[in-house]
Amino acid sequence: MNVEAAERYDAWYRTPRGAWIGEVEFALLARLLAARPGERLLDVGSGTGYFTRRCARKLGVFATGLDPDPAALQVASRPAEPGERYVEGCVEQLPFADRSFDRTICVTALCFIADQRQALREMVRVTRKRIVLGLLNRASLLYLQKGRGGGRGAYRGAHWHTRREALELFAGLPVHQVQLRSAVFLPSGGAIARTIEPLVPDRCAVGAFLAVAADVID
Repeated sequence: MNVEAAERYDAWYRTPRGAWIGEVEFALLARLLAARPGERLLDVGSGTGYFTRRCARKLGVFATGLDPDPAALQVASRPAEPGERYVEGCVEQLPFADRSFDRTICVTALCFIADQRQALREMVRVTRKRIVLGLLNRASLLYLQKGRGGGRGAYRGAHWHTRREALELFAGLPVHQVQLRSAVFLPSGGAIARTIEPLVPDRCAVGAFLAVAADVID
């Protein structure tokens, strides 16, 4: 990705649909994270920093965004404030010491990583308390619209997780209390979508956004 493409990607979150989807996803992530002000948070595959920024500014954590793409990090760093920083690196070999962060998030980046098990081992290694993953849901309307046949646009090449796959991601790793929730039930973002969203329980796993949380065993 070049800087121009990264800027277009970041600008999507400022469109009416992008802003609504981003806010719905962040609200679910924040509930599952249960972060406390002053804690250290890692955002793996942070891209242009949308969720890194929101975690730092809304939750009061010290947030580090990690991504392998220099162009995305350049865009992310432009509005960086004291509570956030951005680091270039690879999720399969995170450049941090064991238990460096209280909490870790990874929002849809895992869907584009070939060795998901290695990525998760690394996330568990650097995390003290809780990990929350945001995934693309195969059992969703968005998959029918954008995910079939290898995916279209920004979803090309993505892996869309089933509920079972999502729950089994942490199998064999030192975590417990795995939870699964869902959001963005109608991805159009229009008036009907906004009306329906708060009425559907987040335990109903048919939203475009699957969130899986797990506590790291101390």
